Amino acid sequence: MRYLPLGPDDRAAMLALIGVGDVDDLFVAVPKDKLLRKLPDLPLAQGELEVERELGRLAARNTPAGSVAFFVGCGAYRHHVPATVDHLIQRSEFLTSYTPYQPEITQGTLQYLFEFQTLVARLTGMEVANASMYDGSTATAEAVLMAHRVTRRRKAVVSGGLHPHYRQVVETLSHHGGSELVTLAPDPRGVEDIVAAIDGATSCVVVQYPSFYGHIRDLQPIADAAHAKGALLVVAVTEVVALGLIKSPGEMGADIVAAEGQSLGNGLNFGGPYVGLFAARDKHVRQMPGRLVGETLDAEGRRGFVLTLSTREQHIRREKATSNICTNSGLCALAFTIHATLLGEAGLRRLATINHANACDLAARLAAIKGVEVLNSAFFNEFTIRVPGAATDVIDRLADKGVMGGVRVSRLEPDRAAMADLIVVASTEINTDDDRAAYAAALQEVLA
Repeated sequence: MRYLPLGPDDRAAMLALIGVGDVDDLFVAVPKDKLLRKLPDLPLAQGELEVERELGRLAARNTPAGSVAFFVGCGAYRHHVPATVDHLIQRSEFLTSYTPYQPEITQGTLQYLFEFQTLVARLTGMEVANASMYDGSTATAEAVLMAHRVTRRRKAVVSGGLHPHYRQVVETLSHHGGSELVTLAPDPRGVEDIVAAIDGATSCVVVQYPSFYGHIRDLQPIADAAHAKGALLVVAVTEVVALGLIKSPGEMGADIVAAEGQSLGNGLNFGGPYVGLFAARDKHVRQMPGRLVGETLDAEGRRGFVLTLSTREQHIRREKATSNICTNSGLCALAFTIHATLLGEAGLRRLATINHANACDLAARLAAIKGVEVLNSAFFNEFTIRVPGAATDVIDRLADKGVMGGVRVSRLEPDRAAMADLIVVASTEINTDDDRAAYAAALQEVLA
């Protein structure tokens, strides 16, 4: 076979050098019940036309977000992306550019990354930001590892309001990194006492803002309690548009902010690629993961941009490196930058205000339905409702009526039977008054 040039003798030599007897020995870490016993039920080969037809048939089973009243959020939000964004990021000099190792020929890439960093720092209220991470969940896990390095401690306290997927990523890195994780119980009503969990061994406290359930809380008391114990406050943000209206984490004492930037410039895209935002206090800049673009003057006094901190260090230093991230979501970061620049400060505030107003209107409509309870006293564009019976049935029946009614909490917290009646609902600027009326009418019918 043209793509498998190595013969049996070559493979045997490589296995012997590694010190294993068989290829299967390379996969002993994978649980045996997760391994396929036979080939999947798929054709071994198909023509291009046949493949297109089959994929088209499978795609037709999906319900596109733009085709129905859409109220799904939980870390991935449907916002309007101006046509300008896609037009600009598809220019060849942006679309095909790679890591800017040579600043003298990549000034354009370095400049937009520098501007991206500036926007992120302004949004989060922090002093310095890096040139993007993979996504919000891995950025949050990197923030925990960074806090361990700064404090020289190995214990993180995680709020019950952190997105379950973010929590799982933090758990994975903590497990393999040998650090301790104290995870508080899910907090659908926003009443947890996270301060009580902080002690002298705590490296950091991780809080989502707004929380997974939509709650908005004052982070200053948590920051004060953490700092009093020598710990850092890590704030995770899944809906970055919220920072156009609510107080920034930096204003409330956050030490590190990790966020998902998908809401600006990036569509839902079946879950990716997205763009992680990462910002911190200037005094901790040497412990930041990823790369940092800086501004300088060249020999002739002209403004220019360079990689002040480069990820290439990570490959050289190996286990002593601050992180193993070796690239950034450059094109997604550019889309974020273009969208945020088009909005400007006034536009972002207006966009955030519309989001909040739409969500308030929807919450009032749903709360008026018999048996429905809104659990939030304060929220941005996302809130949690309790419905009579199983949320799974409610969501399915709403979908049958052309309404994507939100995310049932049991989908992300399958082991929490007490949360089987909870739905997280998001309403952005995309939703019209008719959409919200359709949701309320459909839910009324479903629960009747």
